[in-house]
Amino acid sequence: MDTAQAPGNLDTPSPDRLLQIGMGFWASKTLLSAVELGVFTQLAKGPLDAAALSGALGLHPRSALDFLDALVALNLLAREGSTYSNLPDTGLFLDKAKPCYVGGLLEMANSRLYPFWGSLTEALKTGLPQNESKHGGNLFEAIYRDDASLRGFLQAMSGVSLGAAREIARKFPWGDYRTFIDIGAAQGALPVQVALAHPHLTGGGFDLPAAGPVFDEYVAAHGLQDRLRFHPGDFFHDPCPGADVLVMGHILHDWALPQKLDLLKKCHAALPPGGCLVVYDAIIDDERRQNAFGLLMSLNMLIETPGGFDYTGAQCREWMKETGFSDVRIEPLVGADSMVIGVK
Repeated sequence: MDTAQAPGNLDTPSPDRLLQIGMGFWASKTLLSAVELGVFTQLAKGPLDAAALSGALGLHPRSALDFLDALVALNLLAREGSTYSNLPDTGLFLDKAKPCYVGGLLEMANSRLYPFWGSLTEALKTGLPQNESKHGGNLFEAIYRDDASLRGFLQAMSGVSLGAAREIARKFPWGDYRTFIDIGAAQGALPVQVALAHPHLTGGGFDLPAAGPVFDEYVAAHGLQDRLRFHPGDFFHDPCPGADVLVMGHILHDWALPQKLDLLKKCHAALPPGGCLVVYDAIIDDERRQNAFGLLMSLNMLIETPGGFDYTGAQCREWMKETGFSDVRIEPLVGADSMVIGVK
């Protein structure tokens, strides 16, 4: 008899892990709906009992307690008696009124990515995107269709980039340089974090013209309008602005290899001798065993783009060397993100 399968044996496999992963969308959608409903923003104003919170959120009485207590059980809310309050992390990062709000990414996940990921099997079989392009539109037309959609997307990009931006501000040797530009700057999370940490620097962000007003508002809200400015353009049709350091975060993975190489070449051309390019993404470990988030992000690029994919540090190092960079090194940032630094 195979003792590993014997009843009561401590080594007997359990289905619990498999079921937890397979049913993980239950917990995910509960959090996404809580962000959509504004649970954490409401509780940032102060604790509320179940009746008051349900009323403020417009919840039906049938499901209100199950929903709120599920958030408690998921360690997303605290509860004393019948009174609910935020936990330190949800109160800090999921309150829309705070500058460190990362819920924009979760709002986009809820409104766009959640339904599109339902077609992952089809994407795996066809290699085709499963987003708006499936019905004749495209990702960027959907994002840029109106001001609210654009602002939501740019805020989402701040949410996904803020932690890495703070680490880049801390880890990169900015004292050796005077100017920098963030290529694909979105709302301006990275330029703001770098400028706040290093008063000697001036720079800005390069992105499509429609992002300009949102960038300018975000920069002005941090009092940095005299040191950071917006550069409008399309990085596939216009030259990149020149600076001592160029940064490209969560951009390279959007594109197929030919476009990746084109972007790296453009950055190389825009840098002075001795200048640096910093690329950051959810860099996959070279053995492709550890960074589950990076691998899942690559599947997200399958869902969202015609040819985008995430990549290992070794791959990025080779691409940067191929496009003229030297002294290429990789440094971890926060969570799944790492940066790849190359010198011209």
